[in-house]
Amino acid sequence: MKPLTSRPVSADGVSDIHKNAGRDIRMFATGMLIVMAIVYFGSRSFEDVHPAVGFVRAFAEAAMVGGLADWFAVTALFRHPMGLPIPHTAIIPRNKDRIGAALANFLRHNFLVPSIVARRMYRMDVASAVGRFLKAPSGGGSRLRLGASRVVGDFIGSLDQERLGGMFQGAVRKQAQKLDIATSMGQVIEAMMAEGRQGPIIDGLIKWAFHTLDANEEIIRNMVSQRANAILRWTGLDERLANEVIDGMYKLLAEMAADPAHPLRTRTEQTVLQYAHELRHDPETREKLDHWKRELIDNPAVGQWIEGIWDQARQSLLRAARDPKAALA
Repeated sequence: MKPLTSRPVSADGVSDIHKNAGRDIRMFATGMLIVMAIVYFGSRSFEDVHPAVGFVRAFAEAAMVGGLADWFAVTALFRHPMGLPIPHTAIIPRNKDRIGAALANFLRHNFLVPSIVARRMYRMDVASAVGRFLKAPSGGGSRLRLGASRVVGDFIGSLDQERLGGMFQGAVRKQAQKLDIATSMGQVIEAMMAEGRQGPIIDGLIKWAFHTLDANEEIIRNMVSQRANAILRWTGLDERLANEVIDGMYKLLAEMAADPAHPLRTRTEQTVLQYAHELRHDPETREKLDHWKRELIDNPAVGQWIEGIWDQARQSLLRAARDPKAALA
């Protein structure tokens, strides 16, 4: 099977194949006219031989006259025959403006009347047509979908990645700067405390403190020993004191974990509620948190993270647009 190739197109927009076909048809018609002329003049010379020759002559004469009439009529519509300025020729070029205006008036008064258009639009069920297409798209719809998907993919790929990445990063930073984190955090903490959801968080903090204490017992013993005087170290009481401190901390954590109403847990909850109130109403606390937010936003690592988000989003859009089975297509 031969591969499909594009047809060569000349400067006037007409393909060479169409030009060759038109030239072949004109040559055939001219040849038939010449044949009919030869038959006509030949039959006139032999008309006395047999009465049937008269019918041949009449047929050739009618064909010759009809061919000339058709040639003149068609030619006269578009140009002057043989370049001669014969009256009533080149009708369309000379009257194209008037023909166009007349055609426009005809369409306007017979087809583009508001009542007619409204009646035809009322009969159209666009929703059903779209539903049928989406339910069972035809081959043309598939080609349309593939073409649109390819165009979208090429459009996204041709965009300036650095410029758009900078715009995306700037937009994210701008929105983050406007974000009132202090009020949001205060509301979240108060809502959590009101619904009694702080228990698992405090339990998690107790477990974290327990593991931290277990991993740093030696550091606590060294701190107690360094702060003890020479007599305590000489008598070995520093080690006993360190053990008492560590055991007391383990006991306190165990009691807090076992008793939801432990005074220290209650005090912790009150402190958290007070901090939530300060986040919403204390200017100094709000300014401090806002300062931390600005430092975090200006951190280069955060900028790289935002840039990574944009790059991943762009690559995902490209893959989705170029995948004919993806939802974006």
